[in-house]
Amino acid sequence: MGEDADHCLKPKSETSTHESISCGKCFKELLQKYNAFVHSICTVKIQIKISYKSVFCISIHYIAHSGNKSIFVLCIQPALKNLYFMSVNKNALIRYQVLDRCFRNTGRMYFWEDLLDECNKALIDFDPNSEGIQRRQLFDDIRFMESEAGWSIPLGRIRHGRKVYYRYEDLSFSISNQPLNDSEAEQIKSALQIFSRFSGTPQFEWVNEMIPMLESKFGLIERKSGIISFEINIDLKGLHFLTPLFNAIVNERVLLVKYKDFKSSEPYEITFHPYYLKQYNSRWFVFGLNSDNQVPNWNLALDRIESLSETAQKYKKSETDWEEYFFDLVGVTRPERGNLQEIVLKFSPEVAPYVITKPIHPSQKHKNDPTGLEVKIKVIPNFELERLILSFGEQVKVISPQDFKERISQRLKSAGRLY
Repeated sequence: MGEDADHCLKPKSETSTHESISCGKCFKELLQKYNAFVHSICTVKIQIKISYKSVFCISIHYIAHSGNKSIFVLCIQPALKNLYFMSVNKNALIRYQVLDRCFRNTGRMYFWEDLLDECNKALIDFDPNSEGIQRRQLFDDIRFMESEAGWSIPLGRIRHGRKVYYRYEDLSFSISNQPLNDSEAEQIKSALQIFSRFSGTPQFEWVNEMIPMLESKFGLIERKSGIISFEINIDLKGLHFLTPLFNAIVNERVLLVKYKDFKSSEPYEITFHPYYLKQYNSRWFVFGLNSDNQVPNWNLALDRIESLSETAQKYKKSETDWEEYFFDLVGVTRPERGNLQEIVLKFSPEVAPYVITKPIHPSQKHKNDPTGLEVKIKVIPNFELERLILSFGEQVKVISPQDFKERISQRLKSAGRLY
C-alpha cells in the first residue's frame, strides 16, 4: 500500500455502510474520518515464491471497528514482514487474535498462565524485541473482549480442580466471524482471479481444487443451483469428533475415549494418545497409542466413539512415519503379522479401462492384452483389499499368491451358498 497511490476512497453507494480502499493514504484517511479504533483483524494471507529472489504476497484483511462501518483491505505486494496496518495498535491486534484462537480451541484447557504464554509467544514472534505483557494487561484484554465496546464474547470460566480455564460457551463464535458484503466479495474474487493464473503450473496443482471450493464456500458464483459436489456422508456418526481429535493431535493431548466396537455388547474406555487421522471409504479413523495395552498403532473408527475427554497425562510422541505406514496398505487395517506380498490379478477386458484410469494401489503395474488386464501390486493383504477385489465380482481373478487366491475363492463360495 504505497503512500503515493492515487486517492481511492470511494463509497459503494449513497446508502452504503461500507467503503473500499486500496492504498495506505486512504487507509489513514478512513481511520481519521470515522475516528476509528481498530480492535479486530482477520487476515487471509498467501505468500507465493516464484524464485529465490521473487516473492509476493496476497493478503485479504478484514478490520472491524466500533461504529457502523467496516474496513476491508486487499493487498497484492512484495512479502514484507511489517505491513502498514499492523503498526496500528499491532500488539493489541495480535493479542486479541491469539486469545480468540485459544478460546475456540477445544483440544486444550487454557488457564490464565497458558493464555499469557501464548500471547507473549506471538508478540515475540512478530517482534523479537518485544517485552511481552503481564497478567494485568491480559485480564484487561479479556475484559475489553467481553465488553460491548469489544465483541461481547461469550466467554466461559470452567473450574478444573482449584484452577479455572477459559473457553467460549458458544464454540462457533469468533471475533473474525463477519458476513461478506458485496464489496468484500468482489475483493476476494479479484484475489481468486490472480490465483487462477497459477492453475496448471507445476507445484501449484492445489489451485485447481482450491479455487472452486472457495468460490462455492464464499458464494461468489451467481447460480441458483450448485455445480460442484464433494463426496461426504452427512449422516455418518462421529464427524463431530473430528475437530477435537485434530486439536488433541496438534496440541499433544491425551484423551480418555469411550468406545464401542461392533463386537462388544457394552462400551469401554481407552486412554489414547492420538497421532494421525485418516479417511477411507467415506469413514474417518484415528490412529494412536493405546496406553492401556501399549499398542502404538491402535485404530479407532470415529463413528464408534461415544465420547472423549482430555486428561492431564503426559503425551507420548509417535516415531511412526504415517505416510510410509499406510503406503503398503489398501485401506487402514494393518495385520499384526502381515508381510509385504506381490498380488497378481487378472481383470476382464470390460473393466480394464476403469482399473487403468483408477489404480487400486500406487504400486500398481499392469499389462493389457486381448484376454484382459494383468495387474501386479505390492501390498500387505488385509480385509479392505479382499473387499475391493470382491467388489469386482466375476470380472477379476486372483492369480497369486496361492493362499490369498484360496481365501478369495472360499469367500465367493460362501457368498454363492446364500443364493
